[in-house]
Amino acid sequence: MTIKWMTRDIVFAAHARSLKDHNGAAGLRDEGKLQSALERPKSLHADREPSLFELAACLLYGLAKNHAFVDGNKRTAFLAAYIFLGVNGQELDSDEAEAAAIVMDIAAGNVTESDLARWLKAKSTSL
Repeated sequence: MTIKWMTRDIVFAAHARSLKDHNGAAGLRDEGKLQSALERPKSLHADREPSLFELAACLLYGLAKNHAFVDGNKRTAFLAAYIFLGVNGQELDSDEAEAAAIVMDIAAGNVTESDLARWLKAKSTSL
C-alpha cells in the first residue's frame, strides 16, 4: 500500500478547523517542531514496515507532544490522525469524549505510542 502522508497545509487546515470549533489562539509557535512531527511517521516507515495505525499514532503523538502551535495542539493532533487514517482507507470511529480522554492521557504520559496504535486500530474500520 502506498501511504498518503500528511502535509503542512493539511495540518494547518486541521488546526484552523479545530480553532473554529473550539476557539483558542491562532499561530505557529515553532516550524521546526511541526516539521519534526510530520517527519516522524516517514522515518518510522523508512526503518521498517509499520502498520497504518502505528504511523497514525506516531503522527498524533508527535503533534500532541511537540506543541508546534500556540494553542490547540492536542485537538489538531487528533484531527490530523483522523484525516491520515481516512485518506489511507480507514475510518476512525470515536466520539469526542473518547478522543479527548486518549489525547489527555498521551499528554499526561499515561499512553504509549504502541497503546495508541492499538486503540486506533480497535476504533477503526476499513472504508
